[in-house]
Amino acid sequence: MEERIRKWRLILGSEADADGSYPLEGDDAGMDEVLDALYDSDRKGSLGASSPNINRWLGDIRKFFPSSVVQVMQRDALEELGLKQMLLEPELLEAFEADVHLVATILSLQKVMPAKTRHTAKEVVRKVVEELEKKLRNPMREAIEGSISRSAQNRRPRMNEIDWNRTIRKNLKHYQNDLKTIIPETLIGYGRKGRALRDVIILIDQSGSMAASLVYASVFGAVMASLRSIKTHLICFDTSIADLTAELHDPVELLFSTQLGGGTDINMALGYAEGLIRNPLDTIVVLISDLFEGGNLQSMLQRAGRIKGLGVQFISLLALSDKGVPAYDAEVAQQLANLGIPAFGCTPGEFPGVMEKAVRRGF
Repeated sequence: MEERIRKWRLILGSEADADGSYPLEGDDAGMDEVLDALYDSDRKGSLGASSPNINRWLGDIRKFFPSSVVQVMQRDALEELGLKQMLLEPELLEAFEADVHLVATILSLQKVMPAKTRHTAKEVVRKVVEELEKKLRNPMREAIEGSISRSAQNRRPRMNEIDWNRTIRKNLKHYQNDLKTIIPETLIGYGRKGRALRDVIILIDQSGSMAASLVYASVFGAVMASLRSIKTHLICFDTSIADLTAELHDPVELLFSTQLGGGTDINMALGYAEGLIRNPLDTIVVLISDLFEGGNLQSMLQRAGRIKGLGVQFISLLALSDKGVPAYDAEVAQQLANLGIPAFGCTPGEFPGVMEKAVRRGF
């Protein structure tokens, strides 16, 4: 019973025990204090605008809560207490627990970020990007290279194009006991080895609501750009176009080249993508947007249908994020689906599988 009362006291906060009938001690008292500072409406803003207050609070939440909870509390502090201005101070920025959502907030503030903070901000972003790359690189490479290998194999490969693993497995039944070897009747190769076999065009909406998707798309784009078997283009758009393909070698610089906020003109972005298509049957277009079109909707749908009609594998991702079902224009999503263009939300963990299916022309 005492443990249950303790938990409810922490959940409900100090206001639920105005007469002090259930006093907290030790770590429980510390947890209660940092929770009150953030979530007690009567004390809203009690973290203050001073560095010592917020620095101490950031240290305390790390002491009492695991990293995943710390990140949630940081986001709540930035939103509920209006502390985004704090991120313009290098000392405070270094104290935050870095994650994708903090990166998104940094990017949204980069226009007003002083020079003294910009270096620190880039280091925070680099840390998150490197962690994401480490986590996502192998699944992405395996998914794409595996599906490329299967789709590109041929039966008359040159010597340097032979896939020996698949060739041996295919010919095990031809093993010659007396010769102690396999006589291969069928050779399996990679086809146009060393050449791009697919063009991938990623169009990412850089309106404010798509911030986390932008971070993940940039990391995945950088991973794909490192693969010789595909040629990757990454284009960010709002009411203008920013082709950031040349920045894919450095996703941190790429992210700092984006401009979160503004309107959305998907029609214009599709028009730009249309100009990049050379071999439709070997092209994959990935549109990442919540589909709230600010441009010409009918023209956008006509253009999307035309691109799909060329034989392009066209996918619309409503978000590339781990935050659950996004807000999106359901009517436009349905209209795209009617054109044979699937529109769905996608987590970062699912994205390699989506690309594998696209390479196999499974959509």
